[in-house]
Amino acid sequence: MVYLDHNASSPLRPEVNAAMQPFHAERFGNPSSVHGAGRASRQGIDEARRRLAEQLGVHDSQIIFTSGGTEANNAALFGQAARHGFQGHILISAIEHPSVLQCCERLRRYGMEISRVGVDGSGRVQLDALQAQLRSKTILVAVMHANNETGVLQEVEPLAQICRARGIPLLCDAVQSFGKVDIPFTEWNLSLLALSAHKLGGPKGVGALVVDKALAFEPLLSGGGQERGRRSGTENVPGIVGFGLAAALAGTERVVRVKQWRQWQQQLEQRLQEAVPEIQIAGQGVARLANTSAFLIPGVHGETLVMSLDLEGVAISSGSACGSGRSRPSPVMLEMGYDPELASSMIRISMGWSTTQDEMERLTESLIKGIKRLLHW
Repeated sequence: MVYLDHNASSPLRPEVNAAMQPFHAERFGNPSSVHGAGRASRQGIDEARRRLAEQLGVHDSQIIFTSGGTEANNAALFGQAARHGFQGHILISAIEHPSVLQCCERLRRYGMEISRVGVDGSGRVQLDALQAQLRSKTILVAVMHANNETGVLQEVEPLAQICRARGIPLLCDAVQSFGKVDIPFTEWNLSLLALSAHKLGGPKGVGALVVDKALAFEPLLSGGGQERGRRSGTENVPGIVGFGLAAALAGTERVVRVKQWRQWQQQLEQRLQEAVPEIQIAGQGVARLANTSAFLIPGVHGETLVMSLDLEGVAISSGSACGSGRSRPSPVMLEMGYDPELASSMIRISMGWSTTQDEMERLTESLIKGIKRLLHW
């Protein structure tokens, strides 16, 4: 199978899998135990925490391990809301991940005021638009770093500076960008950063929340007081160990991989536009992740094309989601101003650590043939 859906999940790297195995077997102890077996597990967690902190330029104590990006976002949102007695205002971008959007809808039922700042046609939040929606009672702003559908990068650093000047924490969902671009947490004045392991060759079911030293943190989960009392529950030791190594490998390889991804991205986009001139590229012309391309193809239904390629052994994804037996256009595309029919045509190609030149060649050929077949050319 040609797999080009890494933004959904990347395959587990063999070296990461190998590093995790001892913690499934002989190093099985509970990391909260003081005996040797427990200390061996604790050592694995400490090393993983150090590796993540090194990639972000933060202190080890700022890393809170979670079950994934969804929990990290929920912990940040509920934690800040709880600190303010579920009173006040939260401002989020209109294209956030469902783990932010749906969590905020729950918080609305708790009494929080929630509002959204829109994006322009390139999928970016405008600084003046965000600033205009800040209020005296705004307790948190949430803007993702890289959109999972388009790869478009937000101007996080100036956004964080605006929030910092008003004393408002900024939550940045960096699940898609971590390991693909540099994220200097402290230099950018970030307050909260959500991460996930399985987007960069780590295991599923583990993530992290990075917290500014100066920010008081109210835990989402209570219990045994693990993670310095900020996230109770016995740690997923093998997953955490795998996350740490995957992050370190991504950091070491990033410059070379990004250069290669960018080359393949440009070649793919050029060949598709030459073959089908009507194709549009979402976010073209602004900063995007090198591994991600989102295409809108007039006259083609995205999910139909995805299923057609799947039959040929090529895995990509569509911007459409199925709900209640009906296909709906991508909310991200709608927020960017595309009409529903064109938004429903969106497909996404996302590369990862295992992508090869041969895969990109086969993808391009299959994609062009599939589009022309659906357009009856």
